[in-house]
Amino acid sequence: MLAGVCDAPGSFELREVDSPSPASGEVLIEVAACGICGTDLHILDGTYHADYPIIPGHELTGTVTALGDGVSHLEVGTRVAVNPNLPCRHCRQCRRGRPHLCENPQAVGVTRSGGFAEKCAFPAELAVRLPDALTLVEAALMEPTSCCLHGIEVARPSPGDHVIILGGGTVGLLLLQLARLSGAAQVVVSELVPSKRQLAEELGADASVDPAAHDDAVQALLDAAGGPADLVVEAAGTEATATIALDLVAPGGTVLFFGVCEEEVSIGVRPRRVFREELRIVGSYTNPFTDERALDLLASGKIETGGLISDRFPLQDAPLAIERARQADSVKVMLVRE
Repeated sequence: MLAGVCDAPGSFELREVDSPSPASGEVLIEVAACGICGTDLHILDGTYHADYPIIPGHELTGTVTALGDGVSHLEVGTRVAVNPNLPCRHCRQCRRGRPHLCENPQAVGVTRSGGFAEKCAFPAELAVRLPDALTLVEAALMEPTSCCLHGIEVARPSPGDHVIILGGGTVGLLLLQLARLSGAAQVVVSELVPSKRQLAEELGADASVDPAAHDDAVQALLDAAGGPADLVVEAAGTEATATIALDLVAPGGTVLFFGVCEEEVSIGVRPRRVFREELRIVGSYTNPFTDERALDLLASGKIETGGLISDRFPLQDAPLAIERARQADSVKVMLVRE
């Protein structure tokens, strides 16, 4: 079968590889769609943990074509999305009900072959049946949507809150919609790219700000928001956005670090202010127990997907798709089966 293989950081090529067969407890799917995530780009660049050589791709959907021994809850022909994260179920974090913080995790597209391929085999427990109303391409947004849903649950916004989101990429735009569904009275998005700012406003942002157009980006955001926000979400994963997040939060507010910053990035925190203003600084990692709800939100239209999928490429054009995903004005770039 054809697959995109990253042999080592900086080395990616399309080539023919052996088609996988499902082991006991696994399923095999014909991949229909796979989103290209910022994490995939980090894996290709060597700035995110992965087991090389690896076939990347963790935002995938497809149709079941074969079942391993012992799989009885799925059938050949079932349309599924994939939760890529496989916890060990034995470590302290797993036993405390936090499988996303597993000490010995595996993940499709990270430690085992993923969706940049014609076929993919993985543990059947990771397969999530799709609602009839959802296409296979739309459903490939399940994984980022479920991650964002977990982020909202960690942040715990209240109805009537004012929210500032730093970054208008796929996750920023999903978080914007989820903040609205949580009852946010106002949402302001900070984003450098004009087309993404326009899309943010189409999806419900009250205002969007180009931080590069102002000498003082913090003040520009505060002006747009009418003052500090109850919830500030860092969704860009850059040092610049991480640095200003705490400057934008109101007393009693929360800062959610959602974007994937480089490992060496650090920012200053004044403990006295955190203490005196009862600030919450939280992080959000992956998607525990949120997949079905994410699919229901997508299938019901509560989360709009049309503008989020900016580009579609066939697998044979994966190198071009990856380059497109690196361009600032792309949103979600998908590899789709023709």
